[in-house]
Amino acid sequence: MFSGIAVVGSLFAWALTRNGKYLQFAGRVAKGALFLVLAILALLAAERLLIL
Repeated sequence: MFSGIAVVGSLFAWALTRNGKYLQFAGRVAKGALFLVLAILALLAAERLLIL
């Protein structure tokens, strides 16, 4: 949730200033959020496989 707010905020800041550092920040936050979600899904899948 917070990463979504950060990405939208940095895209808004980029739209106002056209400064590329805000796009880089949005990309880093989105990449980190994606990695975290994939790690959680992998752990959930591993738990499911271990139970069965």
